[in-house]
Amino acid sequence: MKTLLVAGGDPNHWPAISNDFDKIIGIDRGNLYLLRRGIIPDLAIGDFDSLNDAEKKEVFSQVAEVQTSPAEKDDTDTQLALVRTFERYPKADVTLIGATGGRLDHLLANLWLGLEPRFEPFLSQITIADKGNTVNYISSGNHVIEKIPSMKYLAFCCLTPVSKLTLKNVKYELDVVDFLQPTSLASNEFLTGNAEVSFSTGLIAVIQSKDI
Repeated sequence: MKTLLVAGGDPNHWPAISNDFDKIIGIDRGNLYLLRRGIIPDLAIGDFDSLNDAEKKEVFSQVAEVQTSPAEKDDTDTQLALVRTFERYPKADVTLIGATGGRLDHLLANLWLGLEPRFEPFLSQITIADKGNTVNYISSGNHVIEKIPSMKYLAFCCLTPVSKLTLKNVKYELDVVDFLQPTSLASNEFLTGNAEVSFSTGLIAVIQSKDI
């Protein structure tokens, strides 16, 4: 099941939204942005503290199912939405938009979602996207990375220490290299065909991007 999660970041940073999502879940102010683009989410989640009374009424009157949470809570609205999504649809392929381009603390919280043990079983099902970037997570093992045609650059962001990292069929290859601290291996590029990645321990965010 293809599921779109829409957080409250600036919609000017959104990628184009296709029509092939089975479910659309709005997160806090993301619901308002969806409605004003003529898209009614299947579910609205959040504390809605970023909306005034008129905006709340606009969301609550149009979305069939709304789940509210207290403003003071341990999880961010985005974390809560991801938890609820995988509770309902454990096999969902999730694309999260509206999660970048705004506050830096929100960006980091969203990027580090992949580090949370509760999301580890779903790592391969999570994509964070905006107009110029896509982020996917890979854990230790062997991986084949397919190029997204619209993207030019390829980066490997080591979110943890990573051991024995090998990169093949990319412009800048590596052969069994250890990284002892989080490191962003930026501005790499695909060669012909798919990139090949292997490592023994750690977690990597694979980022494909282009200049806007």
